[in-house]
Amino acid sequence: MFKLFIIMIPLTLLFACNEEERFKNGDIIFQTSKSSQSKTIQLATGSKYSHMGIIYVQDEKYFVYEAVQPVKLTPLEQWIARGENSHFVVKRLKNYEDILNATVLNKMKTVGERFKDKDYDLYFNWSDDRIYCSELVWKIYNEATGLEIGSLQKLKQFDLSNPTVSNKVKERYGNNIPLDEKVISPAQMFESDLLYTVSSN
Repeated sequence: MFKLFIIMIPLTLLFACNEEERFKNGDIIFQTSKSSQSKTIQLATGSKYSHMGIIYVQDEKYFVYEAVQPVKLTPLEQWIARGENSHFVVKRLKNYEDILNATVLNKMKTVGERFKDKDYDLYFNWSDDRIYCSELVWKIYNEATGLEIGSLQKLKQFDLSNPTVSNKVKERYGNNIPLDEKVISPAQMFESDLLYTVSSN
């Protein structure tokens, strides 16, 4: 029993160190949502990931700042459990240590507070009146760091040909589809060359 106790101590410490490295303030986390529009987003963007948020550490607990209904801070465990098969991918800036210092992280949180409790934007408009998940993350990073994580696109650049997509677009917009509206998708941010993968389950 005494030998087993000695062996388990370093394993516990190792696990704690891995957890500390696994998630950091400002990490971006992706999942496949189980919402009614998730399949539409996946088909239109060609990506399995349809929802995302920013990880924040508060009082040694992990949260995800996300645009759902409304924009809010969600405990990480709850956020992960909401995704398909609880699968997630965490990405981080390649030059994290040089950019996301305490001042910048505080600015990110200040920028994010401006969107807190705002309604989710079902129409994917670029205004700040309502906001969707990737728009929230993109705008927080852009305003706080000056970086563009993922290229902005126009709605007409997505694949709108699939019947699932075209039916959802018709349902949302009728005959007035804003094809020139600026949009940022989870897919574009996921593929950004400014990020690297730090964790995936």
